[in-house]
Amino acid sequence: MPTYSDSHVHLTFDRFDADRDAVIARARDAGVARMISVSSYLGDAELCADLAARYSFIHFTAGVHPHEAKSWSDGVARALREVAQRPKAVAIGEIGLDYHYDHSPRDVQRAVFREQIAMARELGLPIVIHTREAWSDTFIILEQARAGAIGGVFHCFSGGPDEARRCLDLGFYLSFAGPITFRNPGRLPEAAAGMPLDRLLIETDAPFLTPHPHRGQRNEPSHVVLVAERIAALRGVTAGEIGEATTRNLETLFRLTERVEGA
Repeated sequence: MPTYSDSHVHLTFDRFDADRDAVIARARDAGVARMISVSSYLGDAELCADLAARYSFIHFTAGVHPHEAKSWSDGVARALREVAQRPKAVAIGEIGLDYHYDHSPRDVQRAVFREQIAMARELGLPIVIHTREAWSDTFIILEQARAGAIGGVFHCFSGGPDEARRCLDLGFYLSFAGPITFRNPGRLPEAAAGMPLDRLLIETDAPFLTPHPHRGQRNEPSHVVLVAERIAALRGVTAGEIGEATTRNLETLFRLTERVEGA
C-alpha cells in the first residue's frame, strides 16, 4: 500500500471527541503513515502534545492562530515556548494573518505573527503559516523577519502560480488541501501542477475543508488520499507517487527520521 502523510490536521478539536481513536485508525488503514496535529487556539498546543505522546506516528505544532491574536500576552508566550520544547514538537504554528474574518485587529495579528516567528527562530523550529487575503503583508513580514532561515510551510495554500513562486523563492513548502478537489478551485490546479515535487505537501485541515466527493461531511485524515489523487491526476503520475514524495518532504521539513511504528 502507498504511504501518505497528513501535514495539517486538528485532531484535538471537539468534533473528534466521540471517535478520535477510530478516526486515527481509519487513517492508518488508508495508508496514512504520519500526521501533524496542529494547534491553533489557546491551550490547544498542550492537548496536541498529549495526543502526540500517545502515538508514535503523530507529531505536533505549537502556535496561536491569527484569530486568537487578540488574546496574546506574556503569559501565553511563556506557555507556548514551554510546550514547543516538549518531545515531538516539530514547528511553531499555525501562525499568520487572516484578513477575511478579522477576528483580531490587523495590527495585533501582525505583531503576534512577528513574535511567533522570533520564537521559532529562537527554538530552531520551522513555521506553519496561515494566510488569508493577506498575501502582501505576509510576504513583507516573512522577508523582514528573515523567516526563510528557519523555513516552513504555507498550509492550505490558496494562491496561484505567482504566489507559489514567491513562497518557493522564500524557501517555503506549499501544502494543498481539499479545495483543490472542489468544482471551482481557482488557480490551485495550475500552482500544484507546476511546482517542484520536492517542495510539495498535502493535508486535510480536518475537520474542515472536506474534499469532493464528501463535501458537507466532517473531514478526517484518511481523506488526504483524495487530495493526493487529485494532484496526481494534474501531474500525470500515480497517487502513490505523490503520497511517497510528500511523506519524504514532510519528514525533511519537520526533521523526522525515526521509523514509523504502531501506536
